[in-house]
This record gives sequence, C-alpha cells and structure tokens, in this order.
Amino acid sequence: MMRTGAKEFVVVRPLYSEEAFAQDHEKVYRHGKTMLDHVKDYFTCDAKRAKNAALSLLPVIGWMKIYRIKDWLLSDIVSGVSTGLVAVLQGLAYCLLASLPPWYGLFSAFFPVVIYFFLGTSRHISVGPFPVLCLMIGSVVTRIVPDEGPALNITGLEGLTRDEQRVLVASSLTFLTGIMQLAMGILQVGFVVMYLSDTLVSGFTTAAAVHILVSQLKFVLGLTVPGISGPLSLIYTLEIIFNKITSTNVCDVVISLVIMVVVFIVKELNDRFKSKLPVPIPIEVIMTVIACGVSYAFDFKTRYGIDVVGHIPKGYESPIAPNLHILQETAVEAFPMAIVGFAVAFSVAKVYSVKHDYTIDGNQELIAFGVSNIFGASFKSFAASTALSRSAVQESTGGKTQIAGLLSAIIVMIVTLAIGFLLEPLPKSVLGAVVIVNLKGMLMQFRDIPYLWRRDKPDCVVWLGTCTAAILLGLDLGLAAGLGVELISVVLRAQFPRCSVLANIKGTDIYKDRKDYIDIYEPEGVKIFRIPSPIFFANIEFFRSKLVEAVGFNPLRVLRKRNKALRMIRKLLKKGDLQWTSKGFLNTSCGFIKESEDESNMEELDLPTDFKDLPVRIDWSTELPANIIVPRVDLHSLVLDFAAVSFLDISALKGLKTALKELIRVEVEVYIVACDPYILKKLHDCCFFDDEVQSSMFFLTLHDAMLHILKKHPESTEKKSDFDRIVTTVTVHHPEGSLRSRDRNAPETRF
Repeated sequence: MMRTGAKEFVVVRPLYSEEAFAQDHEKVYRHGKTMLDHVKDYFTCDAKRAKNAALSLLPVIGWMKIYRIKDWLLSDIVSGVSTGLVAVLQGLAYCLLASLPPWYGLFSAFFPVVIYFFLGTSRHISVGPFPVLCLMIGSVVTRIVPDEGPALNITGLEGLTRDEQRVLVASSLTFLTGIMQLAMGILQVGFVVMYLSDTLVSGFTTAAAVHILVSQLKFVLGLTVPGISGPLSLIYTLEIIFNKITSTNVCDVVISLVIMVVVFIVKELNDRFKSKLPVPIPIEVIMTVIACGVSYAFDFKTRYGIDVVGHIPKGYESPIAPNLHILQETAVEAFPMAIVGFAVAFSVAKVYSVKHDYTIDGNQELIAFGVSNIFGASFKSFAASTALSRSAVQESTGGKTQIAGLLSAIIVMIVTLAIGFLLEPLPKSVLGAVVIVNLKGMLMQFRDIPYLWRRDKPDCVVWLGTCTAAILLGLDLGLAAGLGVELISVVLRAQFPRCSVLANIKGTDIYKDRKDYIDIYEPEGVKIFRIPSPIFFANIEFFRSKLVEAVGFNPLRVLRKRNKALRMIRKLLKKGDLQWTSKGFLNTSCGFIKESEDESNMEELDLPTDFKDLPVRIDWSTELPANIIVPRVDLHSLVLDFAAVSFLDISALKGLKTALKELIRVEVEVYIVACDPYILKKLHDCCFFDDEVQSSMFFLTLHDAMLHILKKHPESTEKKSDFDRIVTTVTVHHPEGSLRSRDRNAPETRF
C-alpha cells in the first residue's frame, strides 16, 4: 500500500561505477590553491580591502550608521541606567573574589566597557567583572601575595602595601591575558573556542560556582579565612571554616540570610512576571541601599564588629605599567583565563546575536577583549568578560546597542567620582550574599547530569570529569583536565565507531542496519559493511577486526590454509600418493594421509594462491582429497560503504590495502561505494592501486554496486522466491533514454 499523498518516481540512468561515471560526465578542472597562494592573498591589499578592514576593526561605525534614534535611544537609556546600577554592585561584590579592595571592581566595570563600545561586535552583552575570572585572579593573587606571611620574592613588590602588591599582581595578570587574547585575534585563531563544548563549559562553570560559594562563606559568616590556592584548596578552605565556625558573627549571618531570601524571592517574581513588568525590579540595588542606610544608622561596624567596605577613594588612580617578573610568574594561569573569558563572552554574545538577527565575529571579539583588558590593566582594573545576569538585565530592559553599555559605564563613573562614599558603611556580608544568590543559575546546572546520562553518556562523563577536576584541582588545572577528558572522548568515539552490516529494505533502494528492521533482504554470498567514521591510524585495526567479525572468517588464516593445502597436494602428486583422473583426485595410498607439519616461511603462505603445476584449479567449496580440510568461505562479494568516511591517513591506507588484498586473495570480490572524491584522488596520488587492488572496485552508490553484483552472480537470487526478492525497479542501461515515467519497453533489472 502506498501512503496517502506519497508519490513514486522512476529514475532511468545507467549503472555507474566511479570509472563509468567519470567517462560519461566530464569534471570541471579546478586549480587548488597552494600555501603560497593563500599567503599572497592574505597580504594583498587594495582600497576595498583596506576599507573593509577598517570597518571590521571598528564595528561601531557599522551599527551607528543604522542607529534609529527615535526607536532605540530611550530603550538604551533605560537599559544603561539599570545595567549601570547592577554593574556597580557586582563590581564591588566580584572584587572580593579577586581578593582585592572592593573599589577596584568599579574600575573593571568602567574601562573595559568603554573600549568594547568601539571594538566589540555584540550589541547586547554587558562587559565587566565575571565571577569565574575573578576567582581565577584571586587564586593567583593569594599565591603570590598570601594573606599571612611575606609575598613571593619578586622585583617591584618591595615597599608596597599588601593591597598595592595585590593590585599590581592583578593588573599585570590582566595585561598578559589581554596580550594573549589580542594575539589570538590578530592570528585569526578565534576557532579555539570550538574546542570548549557546551558540556565542558557547563561542568566548568558549575565547579566555579562551587568555588565561589565556598569563597563567600567567610564574608557571610564574618570569619577571617586566609586565601588558599592550588589543588584541594577548596577542601582546605572548608576545613578552616569548620574549625572557626564557633567564631561566626551572628549579625553577619542574619544580614546575609535576609538579603539572600529577599533577593531570591524577588528574582523569582521577576522571572515569573517578566512579560508584565516593564523592567525587572533591581532588588540587589534596593537591598544594598537599605543595608547601607541601616548599617550607617546603627553603626554596625563598631557595635557588632561587622566588616564593611570602608573608605572608597574618589576618582581614578594614575596608570601603571605591568611588572615583567609577575608576567613571567603568571604566564601559565593567564592562558586559561584568556580562553575562559573569551569563551563565556562569545557564547553569551552568540545567543543574543541569533535572537536579534545580526552577526558577530569571533576574531574581532578576541581583539576587543584583548585591547579592553590591556587598556583596563593600565588603570588597575582586572580581567573582564561578561556576567550572564548583567547581560540579561541589559537585554531584557530594552537595550538595543552598546550605547546602553556606554551609559552603564557612565553610571559607574558617577559613583566612582562623586557618590562612592555613600557605599562605605556597606557590610561585606551583603556583597557575599548577593554573589551567592546570583550563583543560582550556575549551580542549577547540576540538573543536567541525569539528562546527559540518559541522552549521551560520554558527554556526561566529560561534564562530571571537568566539574570534579575543577573542584579538586582548581579552575586552571581543572580546565586542562576537562579538555583532556573531552579530547579522549572524541578520540574514543572515532576510534571505536559503531560499525554495522547493512541489508536492503524490501521494495526500495534503501539499505539499513539489518539489526534494526524486520522486512529486509540479504542476497546469499553478499555482505554490506559500513563504518561511520574517518579511518586513521588509531582505528584501522579496529576496522579490520570488525570487518573480520562481519564476514565471519579471517581471510589471512583462510589464505594460509589454502596455500598450505596446495603444497600438500603438490607433494602428494609428486610422490604418487594422489592422482588426477577424469572424476577428480584419486587417493592411491592406503589409509588416510595425515597432514604434515609445514615448517616453511609463513610469508610465502600469505601470497596469492598459485595453481600452476596443478592439472586443475581447485574448487575450495567442494570436498578436498587426502583428508585435507580448509575453512569454507560462503562469501563471494563484500561491499564497503564509505559514505561516512571523511578522510584516510597513510596508516589507514596501508591497513586498508592489506585487508583488501587478503579478501581478494581468498576470491572475495570487494566493492567500495559512495567514496568521497577527495579520498579517491588521494588513493590515486598515493599509488594505492595495483594488479590486485583496482580502481574498478569503486561504485557511485551502494545500489549500483548491488545491481552489478546480482547481475554478475544471478545465483544469489535464484534460491529466493519472488516474494523475497527486492521489487525495486532500476534501469541498468538505456543509452537513448531520458528521465521519464515508467516505460514498459525500458530494459529493467528486478531482484
């Protein structure tokens, strides 16, 4: 029965091997570019290219041309003010993660934003402090300038206070991070972010959220806990916190709990009623203002011993140069920071670019963040990326372009220059509570584990491996370990692909895994083997073993047995124990002839069977004389489906040729179908073909090869009833025909 609405088509064309198709259809010659050609193209410059380069380096020119003042300006102003208030609070809060005085977070929320306004390609992300980067900076800062004891012996730190030393370390590290990002952007290697899968980033950010949570416990509990970096630092920090738990400041705990509960509830209401609210309620800002007022009114610092933000200097500090010794000391930590900062920002930017239908350039984003960090580091800010919550505020409040980001930077500047003193009585426990509440999104990623386990177990292993390594070893080593686990999972998937034996779906020219379908047809003596991955040095042996498993015999073992049998037959004929008659071989000796041990060279047994000096060619499917037993081979044709094979390396070429020769030498005809033209060209270039392995074995499609086999071996279908045969009608050859409806006079092959 034909499905309702379905149509049947009859395609009239010749049966094509690769050689036949090449003869009938002339290819267009295309000159392939050499490496020198690419280099010349890269360095060639003309007026148009110079103009495009200038526009690409300053994306602000492109979107400013299309800026709609009446439609967009008001939205950008509202978004900029809302984002600026959040940026002030997050700048102060995230600065605690970096183990720096809080007001330096305001610098990081200002300088990078101004540079990104001119160089960035995303119109919606909010640039500034990102908690994961802040934590990575904090681990480096506390390693070089610990809370207790002297700093590392580095030239340039002498005579500075502890805070000044830490600021110099953070700014130098940020400068180096920016240099790395700028270099990657200039070298056009923005594709490196592709190696960080969504699963890896999810596991890494979840581990970072755990680190951030633990790092903020000392502020929430009002404890003095020294900063610890390196492997197992989280465990050691928790141990110190539990040992000092009896010294908890109850007032800090109460303030933190109130802040967290209120902020959490209002954030949930913002999410639930976001379609009805013109702008989200800035609850963090509101609670911060209230906490500041209450702390000032009741003098929390003096009466309850609460640690507050303290003195915030007005204005900006003079620029400084990076310390070369610190750059050498922090080079290892700077690279993962450069990658993580760019990867997170690019991921968020990509989401908003798809939502609002514009394009972003990964390489230009690297340049933008690189220059932003270099410029910001000169003015004592630390590494910038984008916080998901802050970017969500900028986009959800109606932000259309980076003018909203520039206005948010102006709000931060106003606080820095004029009203920063109002934040001096703010308890640090409030900032810690705000940071913890904003971790909800990252911590909720733990819910991905059951989903990943059900859908893709290797991805789940990558998530768990990255998260566990980042928690125990630290974020820098954890990221490296996660990349290692991810690459291993990719290699294992390619090294051990799910090979399958295909069969024909009756009535069609479609071939599927024979294990998955009931109504299938398999001609006798024919196997179709499919490998769904590239074939290279790591999986060639796996491919050969699966091929042996699919055909049901080891061709090399069969070949050796046959050559050994031929030697014995020759020896018996020479001794007279065996004679050839018109009825076949006749055993003239008394009793059975035992097979003697053959001590000859095994390499000779691997050569093709040679029937010279024998009166007849041996039929290996019949019973052999003189009690000689050779494994039976019921296969006459093997089809290798290369549709999913994207490349072959030299090791794979050698292994494949060896496997093909072994099969051909035991009289199995091998056909390779749907081979990529570039692979076929590579086979010719590498002298893959010889007297045994010939280019005629390549066919255009799997169905072409099957038609050829069944035409050559009609006995494969003779034992089947008409009901069991494939009913697909395909024209084998009709040189005068064309594409048309079913023609009863057209030559057809049915099988």
